[in-house]
Amino acid sequence: MANDTVYCTFDELMALIEPDFRPICRTLRAIITQQHPEFVEIIWEKQRIASYGIGPKKMSEHYVYIAPHKNHVNLGFYHGAALSDPDGLLEGTGKMLRHVKIRDEESAEDPHIGALIAEAIAEIQPTSSAD
Repeated sequence: MANDTVYCTFDELMALIEPDFRPICRTLRAIITQQHPEFVEIIWEKQRIASYGIGPKKMSEHYVYIAPHKNHVNLGFYHGAALSDPDGLLEGTGKMLRHVKIRDEESAEDPHIGALIAEAIAEIQPTSSAD
């Protein structure tokens, strides 16, 4: 991981949440790490979210967050309003933020979730120019 500035670790965050939702969070994190091995991970213990991006700045450099709740896990997209969502998975009406409510591990493994994450990563990555 490119950044060690965390307020707690992912495992410490997992210890704070409902045991039933830990596998969902771990699955989502695995999808993110598979698609973006150089990710920056920031864990906000008070907000109980794990956030991922290309740098430490939440709204400008992060693309997705995992937010465990009492009855589900939100997979949130900081720039979700700009994502294509042909399957209608994204919820929310804000100017930028969107999220998907995930209630089981099978839903977390849905290829459409992986596609949303991939698109969010592609949107935030700096473009490289050909020499």
